[in-house]
Amino acid sequence: MQVQRDWPVAVLMGGLSSERGVSLESGAAVLGALERKGWDVVGIDVGPDLPAQLVASGARAVWIALHGAFGEDGCVQGLLEVMRIPYTGSGPKESAVAMDKVTTKRLLADTDIAMPADAVWRRGDGLPHIGLPVVAKTPCGGSTLGIAMVDDEAGLERALVELGELDDTVLLEQRIAGDEITVAVLDGRALPVVAIVPESGFFDFEAKYTKGATRYVVPAMLPEDTARLARAGAVTAYQTLGLSGIARADFIVDAQGVPWFLEINTIPGMTATSLSPMAAQAVGVDFDSLVDGLLLRARLHLAPHDG
Repeated sequence: MQVQRDWPVAVLMGGLSSERGVSLESGAAVLGALERKGWDVVGIDVGPDLPAQLVASGARAVWIALHGAFGEDGCVQGLLEVMRIPYTGSGPKESAVAMDKVTTKRLLADTDIAMPADAVWRRGDGLPHIGLPVVAKTPCGGSTLGIAMVDDEAGLERALVELGELDDTVLLEQRIAGDEITVAVLDGRALPVVAIVPESGFFDFEAKYTKGATRYVVPAMLPEDTARLARAGAVTAYQTLGLSGIARADFIVDAQGVPWFLEINTIPGMTATSLSPMAAQAVGVDFDSLVDGLLLRARLHLAPHDG
């Protein structure tokens, strides 16, 4: 089912997750880009009545600008499959897998991608056996929410209590000292590496979404071998998980120039400070064209049931 330019389109934004505010910014930017490209487009602030909202809008295609739970985890993708409305990005199963950092790491275990050693804590468990320092994170958190830097056993206990209130499971990864980079993959092709240089030293929520709090360098000033490994790792993760559209893989580069994979996001941000549009711009794809092209390649991923 090929999306046609005369189709009515809905941009899904906002939603029910802790990343609602960021999603509203992404959605507004996408909506503006599609309007400038001449699409008949409406924005929908997603709530429990989404099916009725979609029917009322008359949308025949959807641009998903949702982040986090109920948007990036396969839920809304499954709904759109049932309603037979083509949408941007990855399918329901692929979205759910990539959203879960533990599942992602296990599926990538047999690849050449370097990943920090980890342990998984579940509610009711004792303290896990893993060398400190570590990064503690909820498996399905995003936008640097649900994450804690842990230096000692007392800090680990605190982090497990705090993060355990958000999720039954906590992923603990050995902390890699180094520089943060990210690689966007567009339709299976790696874009230039972006270096992330937060003024505070840590790329937290404030640094990520406050203009001027972080510097970005694209292409990153890295040794050629390091950049090549990062781009290859991002593509391997994208292909292994069966992703579609645009996705963004995050890495830490250590002192030896090894890029260590952290996670891959199937619906990366589309705000004024977002990294994927920045990488696309570096190869001559402006924001409006990026958004427009992703919509033209929107599709369904599941065949209709024949029974």
